[in-house]
Amino acid sequence: MKYETVFILTPVLSDAQMKEAVEKFTKVLTDNGASIVNEELWGLRKLAYPIQKKSTGFYTLVEFNGEPTIVKKLETAFRRDERVLRFLTFRLDKYAAEYAEKRRSLKAGKTVTVKEEVESEVKEG
Repeated sequence: MKYETVFILTPVLSDAQMKEAVEKFTKVLTDNGASIVNEELWGLRKLAYPIQKKSTGFYTLVEFNGEPTIVKKLETAFRRDERVLRFLTFRLDKYAAEYAEKRRSLKAGKTVTVKEEVESEVKEG
């Protein structure tokens, strides 16, 4: 089954600590037989409302394939880690999976087009 999880880490972490936390959770997935499809570090973003007196947090999205039992193990790891402010995991139905795939390909395509636009502006200017 395909799943997607988004979690928010506390903003007081350094970049290295944040990446270490993300690696910890992806390791929980891979150790339990899941395969990581996509991982996106969205960076430090403003929260809609304060959580634990924090107004920002590090957002991370991880798409993975695995058995339903993995979700419970992952969410237990989230709950036990004080660095996690919030998390949400959900199963992707076929439409959500198609959308996620399109979004990934568009994101990869946009990177190229933006780069091409910059290069063309540099040549013209």
